[in-house]
Amino acid sequence: MKDGASPDDEARGGALRLFFAVELPEDLRGRAAEHAARLRREFPHAKAGWERPEKMHVTLKFLGDVEAARVASLGAAAGRSTAGLSSFGLSVEGTGAFPPHGAPRVLWLGLRDDAGGLALLQSRLEQECEREGFPREPRPFKPHLTLARIRTPQGARELAAAHRQTPFGPITFKVSELTLVRSQLGPGGSRYTPLSRHSLQ
Repeated sequence: MKDGASPDDEARGGALRLFFAVELPEDLRGRAAEHAARLRREFPHAKAGWERPEKMHVTLKFLGDVEAARVASLGAAAGRSTAGLSSFGLSVEGTGAFPPHGAPRVLWLGLRDDAGGLALLQSRLEQECEREGFPREPRPFKPHLTLARIRTPQGARELAAAHRQTPFGPITFKVSELTLVRSQLGPGGSRYTPLSRHSLQ
């Protein structure tokens, strides 16, 4: 039985909400949390759901609800995706909001993939997941770190403007692992559990 999947899940073939991600070092998450805390202090009336530091990650592929019996095939796809790939550097730098025009809904931190390692890993992951029967993501891959999701228009433009005008990074870290993660929704928000880790050389 895989870590994070309960016996009941596997017995009934229950669905698990899954995604592939690159996890972040603790110091980077701490810096992102400090940036968010400053904005929250300056704009206390802006309504936003702020990402908890321990949950911040780079999503490579969101899979949604997947039958527990198919988790093993995802692990196999991830293993093939990372085979022969070397670890690489990734840099977090810059701030922005989605959408770029109009009422902002998401605050993000930018990613620089100068060596192209993340793009290569994501492309291979898409290919290997497709071999296992999981559809490709139709939208272009635009990696970023989600800092907050804005809930109401009140104060949103001012909050987003301050976020954009506040420098962040660059903070460079080494990517040496791809992780398959389970997301479980609950009254206190979602909880993430790693199901398998796949190392780069």
